[in-house]
Amino acid sequence: MGLDDKLKNAADDLKGKGKEATGKATDDEKLEAEGKGDQAKSDVKQAGENVKDAFKH
Repeated sequence: MGLDDKLKNAADDLKGKGKEATGKATDDEKLEAEGKGDQAKSDVKQAGENVKDAFKH
């Protein structure tokens, strides 16, 4: 996995956590769910990159 991919995934995860926290603080269920979705997408991307890395070695 390239450093750029790692940084993008980390940024997506942080963005999702921020949305989730804002949604909880403002009682906005839609924003909270969107944040959780962003985090899940980041996790899936990370898992895919880990699989690619495993086959490189």
